[in-house]
Amino acid sequence: MTNWLKKMNSGLNCPRVGIDLGGTKIEIIALAPDGEELCRQRVPTPQGNYAATLDAMVQLVDRVDRQVGRAEAIGVGMPGALSVKTGRIKNANSTCLIDKPLREDLERRIERRVALANDANCFALSEATDGAGAGHAVVFGVIIGTGTGAGVVVNGKILTGPNAIAGEWGHNPLPWPNASEVPGPECYCGKAGCIETWLSGPGMQRDHLAVGGTQLTAEQIVAQAQMDTACHATLERYYDRLARGLASVINILDPDVIVLGGGMGNIAALYEEIPRRWDGYVFSDQVDTLLVPPRFGDSSGVRGAAWLNF
Repeated sequence: MTNWLKKMNSGLNCPRVGIDLGGTKIEIIALAPDGEELCRQRVPTPQGNYAATLDAMVQLVDRVDRQVGRAEAIGVGMPGALSVKTGRIKNANSTCLIDKPLREDLERRIERRVALANDANCFALSEATDGAGAGHAVVFGVIIGTGTGAGVVVNGKILTGPNAIAGEWGHNPLPWPNASEVPGPECYCGKAGCIETWLSGPGMQRDHLAVGGTQLTAEQIVAQAQMDTACHATLERYYDRLARGLASVINILDPDVIVLGGGMGNIAALYEEIPRRWDGYVFSDQVDTLLVPPRFGDSSGVRGAAWLNF
């Protein structure tokens, strides 16, 4: 029997268990108190089916209970927020969750406490706890992929806000727009020109096509940028827009570290290009904020759910 399992069985330490409820997969993880990964499992997300999604989460918890022992509480990261007004889910791009009492339903099924948080908040908490932002007071964790979201962690705790929308950076307008960027692309939120419409993977793809390029994915645009002038120009526009977007965050929050996750965060050049460019937009004679990739990559969301404070 391994040392961690002896500890769990002795009752001295319970595992910390987190669930990442995504649009395509549901993942569960169990961590030892020191952050060691004890087990991890994932299943496909039942598309558009709230009852089946709830069943899948319960089954994953049951499996982990049998494998590493019963956790006292479960953390869940999900693509939305808990409404302060109703106690139900709002702003979720997995629309079957909207207006559902997810926390109450899951607590009743697994008979223990459940903490819910936005998936970007979980990402930020993971990286602030034992990831790339560990040891820093203020961490801004950004996820840029098919969408654009962020979370704020201050002194090890998620900043949620009275409206439960702290970190909703992607649904602000692109700062300092030029004439060609106004009014900007329509966003699913009902506005136009949101940061998400410019900086997400689909946003880069749309911009490239709109300026006379071909139909390419963001990954293809980045791969071809050194040999294709249109792809290079698209990437240059992207660098400038991301620098503006993050400069506005620095002007308001002044974080110690910005951790850049999601598929677009895999663009290696960002970590040189963006700090070099945001100097011209930040209201300071010196910018000491660090821009870093995540330590745990795609695993940060589920790890952050496990680290949620109960």
